[in-house]
Amino acid sequence: MDRRKFLKNSALASSLFFVPNFVKAFEFVASERLGYKRLVIVQLAGGNDGLNTIIPHNNDLYYNARPKLAITKDIIKLNDDLGFHPSLSPLRALFDNGELSIINNVGYPNPVRSHFRSMDIWQTASGSDEYLQSGWLGRYLDQHGKQPYNAIEIDEQLSLAMKGEHFNGIATNDFRVLYNSAKDPYFKNVLSHYNDTHLSEHNLGYLYQTMIEAKSSANYIFEHTDVKTSQETYPQNAFAKQLKNVAQFINSDLDTKVFYTSLGGFDTHANQNNKQTKLLSQYAESVAAFVSDLKRNDTFKDTLILTFSEFGRRVKQNAANGTDHGAANNVFVIGKGLKQAGFYNDLASLNDLDTNGDLKYNVDFRSVYATILSKWMDVSVEGIIPSQQKQLNFI
Repeated sequence: MDRRKFLKNSALASSLFFVPNFVKAFEFVASERLGYKRLVIVQLAGGNDGLNTIIPHNNDLYYNARPKLAITKDIIKLNDDLGFHPSLSPLRALFDNGELSIINNVGYPNPVRSHFRSMDIWQTASGSDEYLQSGWLGRYLDQHGKQPYNAIEIDEQLSLAMKGEHFNGIATNDFRVLYNSAKDPYFKNVLSHYNDTHLSEHNLGYLYQTMIEAKSSANYIFEHTDVKTSQETYPQNAFAKQLKNVAQFINSDLDTKVFYTSLGGFDTHANQNNKQTKLLSQYAESVAAFVSDLKRNDTFKDTLILTFSEFGRRVKQNAANGTDHGAANNVFVIGKGLKQAGFYNDLASLNDLDTNGDLKYNVDFRSVYATILSKWMDVSVEGIIPSQQKQLNFI
């Protein structure tokens, strides 16, 4: 292009910014393509004791049920009735800033107290008597995903939640290792020996297509993730490393809308206090660093963080100074501009437990999912979550 044409086109481009319709169109592009919403899932595996996480510090029934297990010191009182476990102090600023919504009594009808079955229920968004082979996030990918890297789990194996009927997310603990694995000579050799007949054969075709997509995703993630060191100081633990990786993906503007992370060890049948204290410290300190990292890079405003566990624990302590599998639990939602921050609802009555001695649920976990899909991800829940689920007002 010669100088005259360059100046003419530059002037035309500059003048367009003064045309209202163009400005409006530009804003649309910016909001739809550059500022799309991301969802980060944190799974507390093992059944976190919600009653010692959000503590009814003014309730004698709580202390009577847990003479040795109840938290009595350094409770972070958030109102006259409820407070944080002391280990959650790093989250106090989020609570005070209106960036944390705590939903109590979340569960489902006829609760199951098996780790594996209850986790399947939470991950597939099924009923307790319903068995699904696809996860709720996988079904979201079926309808709205284009590539496996549109949903990434920071792990070596993909959870059922991320598996769709036709489309899966991708799992990796380290995108560099994934990239190098995809370059392995054996992997490359297998991929060099397929044709259309192989792809059309049911099982073999699925295998080849998965390998092709994995290689493509590995290349994309490696090439688009900025090789830069985070300026944020994270705790030295495996869960914090997961969140640091997620922050790097988000801050590199990776085309990924769903991230899945987990922190295990919450099955506290014995000597619960020390175990849970340590785990909640890891959770809170890591999440606080993660949020700070996102804020530093101006990406927190487009990120929603959901924390759940597959069930709560029994209200009454057991003989081993621990708690047994329970039912309803609390869920944490962290984000900017929440419509109803703080405590979304009151804790269920400790004087009206179910027949097993557990808190009764009054919020279906699928309502939480439906709300996030509809109000945050801006998609229809049809085909993903049962449509009869009531949507909530925390977003």
